[in-house]
Amino acid sequence: MLSPNGDPQVLANAPADRSNHPPQSRDGSPLPHSNPLPAIPTNRYITFFALAILGAVADLWTKQAMFAWRGLPGMRPPHWVVEGYVGIETAVNIGAVFGIGAGKGQLFAAISVVAAIAIFIWLFVKRAAHQWLLTIALGCVMGGIIGNLYDRLGLWWEPGMDPRWQSGVRDWILFQASDTLKWPNFNIADSLLVCGAAMLIYRSFFPVDEFDDDKPNSQEDSNEAHRDNNSSQ
Repeated sequence: MLSPNGDPQVLANAPADRSNHPPQSRDGSPLPHSNPLPAIPTNRYITFFALAILGAVADLWTKQAMFAWRGLPGMRPPHWVVEGYVGIETAVNIGAVFGIGAGKGQLFAAISVVAAIAIFIWLFVKRAAHQWLLTIALGCVMGGIIGNLYDRLGLWWEPGMDPRWQSGVRDWILFQASDTLKWPNFNIADSLLVCGAAMLIYRSFFPVDEFDDDKPNSQEDSNEAHRDNNSSQ
């Protein structure tokens, strides 16, 4: 619209152009910019999947090798590495920890699948992978889950074996203090699960900020910015 003297006239009620201005609050002050959550570094994916895959491979290979060497449970006496204390003895655990829940192998297999999905979501959807310790701990746990899940699904079992073993887990590591004080046989997958759980317990007692491992050094950044400002003056 033109004014009576021919100059452009801006309507008083026309909306102001805010395309080049930052958003403002009701009192006119600029709103703080919201920073997007940082992406998970690639090395966390590599570390997690390397631990999970290598741990599972180590577990399955040693189970196969020990059972091929020593035979099925009861076929041969223990092979002692440290006489009377540390040895190799094949066994099949048809329950969970310490044999609890014997005969519920399929249930434990289903629980393992749910746990594996939950771990992936926690690490890479909920972004727990920003913490190195959680990435390593859950990588170990995942390796243990995969190793024992293979056995729970009966993928090692063959016709003619004890039917109760079809959803059992192969164990071969023997520890005992004496003939009456004997720790239940276990395998590498169990060791990975215990190590991962121990790291998770440690983190629960000594929590840190979610992004501490991926935060830049704020003091160094401030000093660098100060030096840049001085050099430009």
